[in-house]
Amino acid sequence: MSTPFSMEWKMITEGREKRINAEDNIFEITFDGYKIFPMEEMIEIKRHLDADLIGSGKVVELIFKNQQTTCKYQLISLYSVN
Repeated sequence: MSTPFSMEWKMITEGREKRINAEDNIFEITFDGYKIFPMEEMIEIKRHLDADLIGSGKVVELIFKNQQTTCKYQLISLYSVN
């Protein structure tokens, strides 16, 4: 049986991200299913699909386990705090 995955070019957090390293602005978020993001490339980060950008970041680590994707990313530029 094949496992579906999706390739994402922007990250929609729905406010579920957790800061894991304040010094380097590293965040972690877990998605249901398997999602692939470009590694070490700038991507858009948004709270909701129809919301304005939060900022831009780089994915630094992806973990695929138990039908979930855990993504660690570094927030590089912040456009808005809300």
